[in-house]
Amino acid sequence: MDQRIEHSYLLIRGLKLHIAHIGKGETATLLFVHGFPEVWYSWRHQMVAAAAAGFRAIAPDFPGYGLSEPPADLAQASWEGLMNDLLAILDSLSIPKVFLVAKDFGVKPAYDLALCYPDRVCGVVSLGVPPLVESLGFSELPEGFYIHRWKEPGRAEADFGRFDTRRILRTIYILFSKSEIPIAKQGQEIMDLADESTPMPQWFTEEDLSAYTNLYEKSGLMAAIQIPYRTKAVKAECANPRFQVPMFVIMGQKDYILKFPALKEYMSSEKLKEIAPDYEITYIPEGSHFVQEQFPDLVNRIMIDFVSKHV
Repeated sequence: MDQRIEHSYLLIRGLKLHIAHIGKGETATLLFVHGFPEVWYSWRHQMVAAAAAGFRAIAPDFPGYGLSEPPADLAQASWEGLMNDLLAILDSLSIPKVFLVAKDFGVKPAYDLALCYPDRVCGVVSLGVPPLVESLGFSELPEGFYIHRWKEPGRAEADFGRFDTRRILRTIYILFSKSEIPIAKQGQEIMDLADESTPMPQWFTEEDLSAYTNLYEKSGLMAAIQIPYRTKAVKAECANPRFQVPMFVIMGQKDYILKFPALKEYMSSEKLKEIAPDYEITYIPEGSHFVQEQFPDLVNRIMIDFVSKHV
């Protein structure tokens, strides 16, 4: 792990949450919001680049991820709670306004923060998911779709329980870096879609796998899957009907989520332009779901160009 990145803990809504941070720049602060199976480490390349460009970079672990404490009652975890965690982190660090950089399910609390508290947000860079006011559904995908499977109580527990943490994370990174949606056949579980002979992505090293494994051995995986897969994503009560801040989406052209029927329809609709009038998108041709780790230099340049333009 990069020794230049520092680590601290904040007491946020009664939980000890971990944040990674680097940079002393007063020009702007970037708050990085991870998805699954990610943690603060997923943003290591972007954090270092942001600091080198003169910005401050902060990446928290959500409750139950990495080095952050899990909620006492997972059933009480909520999407609104994640947004409030981000807001409380800003308040705790006396940061009036930030650029949000979010990925995967992390875009939901980031987008909600931008909609509900536009005075606290300078702009949003999102990876893999366009601006949304309400969540999209997955009803058109079959029963073996990984989200359907992991939503079912006990299913992921039984599937994951056959393997150690390292093997589980290795499999998820392999499956999520492909261009095909992870869908199990009848009689299969999601973890059966790759085995030890399946090679990892070239850009994902054994050192990276060890870093994720060490962090998830501390936090476990069951708290981590609660919010994205088992908590209903409802529209934020305070949400405005449209984004008032500039938005920039970085999309890997080989990201499997581009094959979600609801997303394909939404991205070609006029509704996207209506809710995000100041919105741009760029596609990275060979980019996968983990585009910020796969092509860090390119993503860093795009991200810093956007932030510099809107400081």
